[in-house]
Amino acid sequence: MNLTKKGKIIISLGVLVVILGAGIPIVVNSVAKDSAVKLTLLDNAGVMIEYQETRIYIDPYNFGDDYADKPADAILITHEHGDHYDPEVMESLQKEDTINVFPAIMEAEIARFDGIGVVPEESFMVGNINVSTFYMYTSDSHPQSSNYTSYIVDINGFTIFHAGDSYNIVEYYDLKGKIDVAMLPVGPGCQTMANQDIINVLSIIEPTYYIPIHFAEGADETFLDEYKDSLSDYKVVHLSYFSSRRFWI
Repeated sequence: MNLTKKGKIIISLGVLVVILGAGIPIVVNSVAKDSAVKLTLLDNAGVMIEYQETRIYIDPYNFGDDYADKPADAILITHEHGDHYDPEVMESLQKEDTINVFPAIMEAEIARFDGIGVVPEESFMVGNINVSTFYMYTSDSHPQSSNYTSYIVDINGFTIFHAGDSYNIVEYYDLKGKIDVAMLPVGPGCQTMANQDIINVLSIIEPTYYIPIHFAEGADETFLDEYKDSLSDYKVVHLSYFSSRRFWI
């Protein structure tokens, strides 16, 4: 499957030049303004990814119409549980050409949002950004047979993995060394990976950055403190809900 959406690309160099007394220009900062990927952790497992003029949401949840002024180019849903699929929030993020992506099993939701159904190991384009679907399952609450999907967002070779709700699954060995930012749930362990299993997943995937998602109040701090030694090989980006981090690529 190859889905494209036209988008206008604007490049701003953002160069700061200082003119010395002798009239010699010195370039102080030539970092391109639009080379930053901005990740915002929303509520629970919700994430907003912004790059240039493209905005992608994954599992947006529980913020009403607060982001109505930031409509989605694409919304990616991992599965139908109410803390991942919030139809009212999805409605608030729509614009004329929003791409709505769901696991293929979510037939009613696909029909409601004129969406696209996917299964693991497919890919499509959102503007010039490549999105791949990957595996996501636990036990009875997220059965493998449902073909729920996690997502890999590839922005000019900078890869962001959103695990959704998943245990430590054997398919993660296929991601080893391929992920820059891993967004993994903190718990609860009855529904997702938790505690030592998170460390095990990180050791398999070997991302550069780790961002905790899907945590109850205080559970993120408890986990990061308890496992700080095991996390020392990764750059931990600890975000509170509705806070952001920019990555320069």
